[in-house]
Amino acid sequence: MKHDKDGHPLIQRYSANERSNHWITAIAFILLALSGLAMFHPATAWMAALFGGGQWTRILHPFFGIVMFVSFAFLAIRMWGHNRFDEGDKQWLKQIDDVLANREDKLPKIGKYNAGQKLLFFVLIVSMIALLLSGIVIWREYFSAFFPIGLRRFSSLLHAFFAFVIIMAIIVHIYAGLWIKGSIGAMVRGTVTYGWARKHHPKWFEAVMKGNEKRGH
Repeated sequence: MKHDKDGHPLIQRYSANERSNHWITAIAFILLALSGLAMFHPATAWMAALFGGGQWTRILHPFFGIVMFVSFAFLAIRMWGHNRFDEGDKQWLKQIDDVLANREDKLPKIGKYNAGQKLLFFVLIVSMIALLLSGIVIWREYFSAFFPIGLRRFSSLLHAFFAFVIIMAIIVHIYAGLWIKGSIGAMVRGTVTYGWARKHHPKWFEAVMKGNEKRGH
């Protein structure tokens, strides 16, 4: 059993593969956001210098998108089972005022992810699919010639809309990670303390403890 520097026992929340998968997706997202913003408006065109100029930005952006989509697909498959909604999640959403006030003792027991994290998960899935499909339609080098101009124009608007949605969703994701102390550390180190797990995700903590007992740990 692992322990932190103060001797407290630790629980593994994410494996090395899950963490690598997450950070590949995160890096690809940052590259996508910067290159996309560089092409979106003259005020942000200076960002193209980060990628070697406008031409290289246009070339690299869709490939960054493919990397992010594939990486996220693997991540979504890994996390799907823990992101299905149940009755406790409905109650959690009804008590959003308790969530915002950090009155976690009044909330229903939470599994590995709370309802907010699950909503984010599905927003990301929808956004990723929409960005991929619209991106293919407007990818001039390879595909856009196969589609009518009206569909290309609509896809451009759709692409911009879901780019905005996913950027906002990731900002919320980062804020929530900073708000709940220890969340980002879990994705860096892969482990959390018993106290953290019991406080923020008691249902998951109990399941892990039962699993450890069965394995004789």
